[in-house]
Order: sequence, then structure tokens, then C-alpha cells
Amino acid sequence: MNNLRNILLASVTSLTLLCKPAWAEVSDANREARPSIIDGFSLGGYSSASMIVPRHDSVELALEDISLFVRWENESRLKFFGELELENPLTWNEDSRFSKKNAYVDLERLYFDYNVSEKLNFRAGRFLTPAGRWNLLHAAPLVWTSTRPLVTSRLFPASTNGLMLYGNTTLQNNALEYTVFVETLKDQVKDKNEIAFRDVAGAHFTLNNPLNLGLTLMTLREVDPHTPSNLLVGFDFLTKLNHLELSGEAYYRFTSQGNNGGNGAYLQSAYHLGSEWYALARLETFQSPSDGTAERWLVGASKRLKSNQLLKMEFVGGSGNLPDAPRGFVGSYAVLF
Repeated sequence: MNNLRNILLASVTSLTLLCKPAWAEVSDANREARPSIIDGFSLGGYSSASMIVPRHDSVELALEDISLFVRWENESRLKFFGELELENPLTWNEDSRFSKKNAYVDLERLYFDYNVSEKLNFRAGRFLTPAGRWNLLHAAPLVWTSTRPLVTSRLFPASTNGLMLYGNTTLQNNALEYTVFVETLKDQVKDKNEIAFRDVAGAHFTLNNPLNLGLTLMTLREVDPHTPSNLLVGFDFLTKLNHLELSGEAYYRFTSQGNNGGNGAYLQSAYHLGSEWYALARLETFQSPSDGTAERWLVGASKRLKSNQLLKMEFVGGSGNLPDAPRGFVGSYAVLF
């Protein structure tokens, strides 16, 4: 597994050198009429609020997150993106009433992109770990359900500090997207209920055909010194059949001793009923040495109020107790701005 990490690091370093000639050409071409650095900045973000009615606990209302995007890009090859998120700034339940004790600030993303060509781009900083689909689209207005599939948050880090190469090419007349990345700086702050990882490196490939098939390969180790290193293999897909959208992800971690380091999968459907209403269903399973075993089923509906607003309602059942994985009724409202 260390050999794979070293190969990925060497690949990122070597391909980075290819950026120098292109950078020089752009500098010469734009030497005369260069725009101001403050041109090209834009702001955005999203926010969501939820109501949870657990099976065996008190009702909870929460302003779940307020996220701010900062983006800079102009006619050059260099771009910047940052995302700062305030998690759980305000909650209310029948026991403690209003509370801010669970609030914390999370730097989700902060990176620079440099475009060499359509087939090769370079990224440096903090970025969402390229594993499957949900982790890259996890913002509340962009996903169908209020609750997140267990397997997408417990087997690998949500974000990585490091270097990335990405781009796309063609394979048998289909677009093939690739991402290769390596961690260069471990997380300095561990969020509540988060599993911390180190020595993270990997790659993700997506073949854009009718099934939109994806493959994830990753080496990683939990920060706990007693845990072994792991090789993670994952598959994902997304397809549409008339009014029906089907998607899913499956992961398996192999430890350096050849044991099961954790696994899980989910299968989700979203059916367009008309008038921007969607019927939702999901089945999922999850197992890991540290969390044990859990299963979930979900049925619900969502309403696209506007292009940037989504209302969600769902009933969740199953077995096993895990952080941020309630069972009962969950409703939420999310807006992208």
C-alpha cells in the first residue's frame, strides 16, 4: 500500500512539472493588458434547516448549516475556490430548549486550480475527497434526502489536504473523467463524531455512458495507532430511465493483514411524480470494526420549490445506532444562494 502511495505522489509531482511551460506562455501573452486581481470574485453558498422526530427521543429543530462559497476566476488559467461552513449554529429540543453548544466552524474547501489543458488540471489545497458521487455533491440543496448514506461518511475522509490531478479524455467514444490525489498535510482539527484518517492517497474514474459508472481506489489509515492501513475499493453508478433516477455506491476496505476493514453499500431511487414532486426510496447496509453493523431503509418525498430550493420529507428505519444517522421522521428545507 505504501508503494501505491509513493507511485501516486511521484505521478502528481512529475505531472506538475508540465504546468511550467504553459504557465510561461500565458504570462507572456497576458503581459500587456492584465485585469485587476479583484476582478472575477463571486460569492455564494447554501443553508438548511431540519426537523427530526426520532423513534425513542425528543423532537429536535435545527438550523443545520450556513455555508459560504468564495470563488475567483478570470481569463487566466488560475482559479480559486473556498467554502467555509458553520455547522449546527442553533438547535432546539424539548429537553435543553435552544442551544448553541453543538455549533462549530468547518473549512470544507480551500484550493487553487491551474488549467494546463482539457485533459490535465492541477489542484492544490483542501478539497472534497473524490470518492463516489455523494461526497462530491453532499450540499443539502444538491442531494435528494436529508440523511446521508452511512457508507459515504464512515469509511474515508470527507475532505483531504493535498495535491490533485484531474481531467477527462475519451474511451471508445465515451468521456472518461479521472482524478488522482495524495494527502500532504493531515487534518489539524477533528470535528465532532468524525473519524480521522491519515496517509490518504487514491484515484477515481468515471465513465460517462448510460450507466455513468465510477471506480474508486484509495489507501488510507485511521489516526488511531492500533489500526492497520487499508486499501479501499468502491463502485458507483447513476442512470436515468424516463422519470426514474437510480444511483448507488458500494465500498469494501481490505486491511494490510487481509481482513475486512469495513464495507457497505446503498441503492437509491428518485421518481418524478410531476409538478416538481419526487418519490424517494433507499436501502443501505454498513459494517466497520469501530462502528459495528447497521442497516437503513428510507421512503419519502421531495418538492423542488424553485430551482435553488428543495423541501424534503422522509421516514427512516433500520437497525444500529450511529452518529448523525437518526431513525424516525426527518424533514428539511435547503436553499442555494
